[in-house]
Amino acid sequence: MKHLPNILTLGNLFCGCIAIAFILNSEPLKIDLEGERAYWIIGNTQAYYGSIFIMIAGILDLFDGMVARWLGVSSPLGKDLDSLADVVSFGVAPSMIIMKMLWAGWMQYPNAIDISMLSMSPAFLIACFGALRLARFNNSPATTTYFTGVPIPAIGLTVASFPLINLYNPLGIGLSMQNPWILYLIIAVLCWLMVSKIKLFTLKFNQFSIKKNWVQVAWIGLTLISLPFLKILAIPFSFLLYIALSFAHKPSEA
Repeated sequence: MKHLPNILTLGNLFCGCIAIAFILNSEPLKIDLEGERAYWIIGNTQAYYGSIFIMIAGILDLFDGMVARWLGVSSPLGKDLDSLADVVSFGVAPSMIIMKMLWAGWMQYPNAIDISMLSMSPAFLIACFGALRLARFNNSPATTTYFTGVPIPAIGLTVASFPLINLYNPLGIGLSMQNPWILYLIIAVLCWLMVSKIKLFTLKFNQFSIKKNWVQVAWIGLTLISLPFLKILAIPFSFLLYIALSFAHKPSEA
């Protein structure tokens, strides 16, 4: 039983690797909106399977820590292994998604054939800043009430929703995200959030008190309520809600 948390962490890493394989195997698909401008999206199901495996990795990442605390078997080895898995599943894999989206975005332009691979390279800043965020977390004083900077799994799961937003195009957002400059802006904001000094609440409940855990309850409740209305947009909505509620919540230093 004492090895179960590490097995779950390795499952997280395994899913991250599978996600990368699916994403790299995806190809852009050209769509034409009734004679209007042609757009390119990540067209086949490979990218969407990649998103699903990132989300499975997120579930395993949530449970490995819970199981470790439940069994009382937390160790430096498990902590380091968790960080290595996270940088792959929520850093490298999401970077691959953004890279493919930048590729599809630049293909809309007449000079697409001349676009350098360097135009896609900013996507890998997600992995780099994610690794920095994890290293800083591992070398910071332990706290159970808040994170400093947005955790890399939150970034990875948000980016994992992008191919589905790209496909279903809710409220026209999917096609808007085909603009490479919007993607560069998204990269910059996500990277900054990971290394910022913003204090964000954790999902660890303090006893069984709604008053003490109101921010966690509000976040979970509003996220669940948004699902039938926003569908795939519920994921980025939940991400933005998490940040907004963290500003409203004043965590203790305990």
